[in-house]
Amino acid sequence: MSLDTTVTRHLRAAGLDPQDTERVIRGALAEDLRYGPDVTSAATAGPDMRATAAVVAREPGVLAGLPVARAVLDAAGLPALAPAGSPAGGAGAAEALAADGDRIGAGTAVLRITAPLRELLGAERTLLNFLTHLSGIATATRAWADALAGTGCAVRDTRKTIPGLRQLEKYAVRCGGGLNHRMGLGDAALIKDNHVAAAGGVAPAIKAVRAAAPGLPLEVECDDLDQVREALEAGAGLILLDNMGLAALRAAVGLARGYPSVRLEASGGLHLDQARAVAETGVDFVAVGALTHSSPALDLGLDLL
Repeated sequence: MSLDTTVTRHLRAAGLDPQDTERVIRGALAEDLRYGPDVTSAATAGPDMRATAAVVAREPGVLAGLPVARAVLDAAGLPALAPAGSPAGGAGAAEALAADGDRIGAGTAVLRITAPLRELLGAERTLLNFLTHLSGIATATRAWADALAGTGCAVRDTRKTIPGLRQLEKYAVRCGGGLNHRMGLGDAALIKDNHVAAAGGVAPAIKAVRAAAPGLPLEVECDDLDQVREALEAGAGLILLDNMGLAALRAAVGLARGYPSVRLEASGGLHLDQARAVAETGVDFVAVGALTHSSPALDLGLDLL
């Protein structure tokens, strides 16, 4: 059974692929039923019982994942989310009380659901798993975006994502005010140290990639200023400055001034308390893998009303 067309439309509007999202969600729901039906909910909730519940933030943060929650409800046979402000009620309905990207405080209700109780309890953990994980990423990203505000530098994610969740995690980065780096290996080229070693240098690596995929966005990782010079002379348009200190970053920015179209990205071991100092060296981006591989989940819970 495919997702409801309205649910699919909302996923597309968020920049999410409906088929990929459905695959992940149905797999998550199936995990809970792998060893049999939901015995606890069946034993404690009568077959005709209905309830209204709210998803409530236990701590402040940034919300992300409502289109995914909408899809979880639909895949579980529960009501799809209505737009924020739409009334909940009737045979089964859900009301979004906030929007993705919103800053929310502790105690804020972000979603209200009216549905058959057994099915609601069965879907509770899956819905919360997605919402808490994605909201945690959005919250961490917003902290970086706030730290960089006014510098002209933006925070970007990486491919250091949980397998199978990349498009959802990168969506959460966007909700937090960050930018996405490439989605996979084929939508952009990133020449890293091992590619440089394989090709025999920065310039030969750039030449080889350009010959193989002309027109594809290309970024090259440089470990020192000599490599930065080589990349600039080879015509690189985007250079990743890997694990460089502030002095080296400033020097790389100085070298790139003679190439107005070149953009620079700092990466490697960056921490939030360094964000503004790194941005003030003049780089255009900071790449933070921790946004997706290490952000703690935002504490959200589902409470029966």
